[in-house]
Amino acid sequence: MLNTPDMLLLFCLVGAANALYKQWIPDTNYENKTNWDKGAVPCGNDIVQFSAQRQVSVFVETTHAVQEMRMPVDGEFILNSGAGFYVLAGQEPGCGQGVTTKFKDSDSLQWFNPALWQVAATVDELQHGNFLFSVHEESVPCQYDDVVFKALSSFKVDTSSSQSSIPVKSVSVQGKKFDSKSEFSQYLSSRSGRLQFHGSSAITVGNPGCGDPSGCECGNSVNHQRICSSVTCASMNCKMPLLPIGHCCEVCGAIITIHYAPGFNLQSYRQRIHHLFLVQPKYKSIQLGMSKVVKSQRLMGIIPFSPSPEIQVAILDGEKGKKSEALASEIVKDARSHGSNLGITGAEFQASTGSSSNQSGGNAGMVVGIVFGVFIMITLIVIVVVLIRRGIVQMPSMPSMPSMPSMPSMPSMPSMPSMPSLRSLKRNGDIGELGGPLDHGFENPMFDKPNMLSDIPGLSGTETNNSISMTQTGVYFVNPVFDENETDFNA
Repeated sequence: MLNTPDMLLLFCLVGAANALYKQWIPDTNYENKTNWDKGAVPCGNDIVQFSAQRQVSVFVETTHAVQEMRMPVDGEFILNSGAGFYVLAGQEPGCGQGVTTKFKDSDSLQWFNPALWQVAATVDELQHGNFLFSVHEESVPCQYDDVVFKALSSFKVDTSSSQSSIPVKSVSVQGKKFDSKSEFSQYLSSRSGRLQFHGSSAITVGNPGCGDPSGCECGNSVNHQRICSSVTCASMNCKMPLLPIGHCCEVCGAIITIHYAPGFNLQSYRQRIHHLFLVQPKYKSIQLGMSKVVKSQRLMGIIPFSPSPEIQVAILDGEKGKKSEALASEIVKDARSHGSNLGITGAEFQASTGSSSNQSGGNAGMVVGIVFGVFIMITLIVIVVVLIRRGIVQMPSMPSMPSMPSMPSMPSMPSMPSMPSLRSLKRNGDIGELGGPLDHGFENPMFDKPNMLSDIPGLSGTETNNSISMTQTGVYFVNPVFDENETDFNA
């Protein structure tokens, strides 16, 4: 149960923005020993060397003694108040014999590398190191986020991507916040801006913050492949590894899906989960990321339809997922108990141990989906049958040619075989087996044997009577019923 201070904190956060703060981790500070190849900051007996062909912006916080310094062709030192360099006349005690120390190259540091960012809900939590876990896509600045580069620091970041621009809400550099496009563009064109930002894509600020209390999509899915190209996935030893939406690797843990209604606030719910569960010692090793995703619903698990937004809670415990399953079970239980007050309409989880809060419900849903699909198919079949019987819809039939009496062969037109009609097939034994001899019908002595005409009295190839005439182009009949000269129809 929440105490009074916790309740006051939640009420204060109800109207808080859902944007997060993403802070760049690497720097090009002179005092950072990881920036030197010897793993130590140069002392007064050392020779300091910067690569001649590299462009670099170096922040210097204090005063340093050097023996010699070799500068780059294009670079800058950003000196803090009172900072600078001087050369010792003799040896500096405790510095050793002196070595040549090289400043490391920072050109390869990529904006879309999720390992180079830290995530926090507020500026205070960012400064106090209270960082949040996020899936890989949301570890990189989203379009609604505030990007922060440390105040007393300089840096170099490659912003190359497949897009011409990378939109964010704001960018803070050396303590100055840029949320105006024109002002930040002016900074990018300055000497410091050109040394700190390089790459094919331009960072653009001024993107409006997320106005939906239930959260907004990150917008980094278009760069999913680029983000995951810098991620190395470890092998999992749990029973059923899970892949959260927006993550590059399968994980051992649990995924909670929360269905919400108007009135749900993502930021306040994130704080609720933190104060109710994550502060407990037994969940100290848990990593929990919460984000809004869009998932396509599937009929019978196959046919996609009506994509709907959901809240995804990804829980990782670095083990086989047993702690994650326990936490997921508690969160789902809390959501079902207090859902009406939180704007939650439903919640379920799936764990890498193989357990699921809606396992029976999922099977029942699948059965319902199958029954519903079969019912639709039967209904369609009945409708088609009714339409066919009423003549509204006709079944397609194979084209057929009507049988015609044999015609005398004509030199100019070769005879063509007729296509048998399906309706002429019989089910009795008159036709025989398929492929047997076909019945060509009765013989017509008049046309099948033209030489018999000469045997008929009064008819020859050169004679013509009132009924039949034979010419070089064929044989013609005169039908007395349709003869224009006949007017008497008596037999």
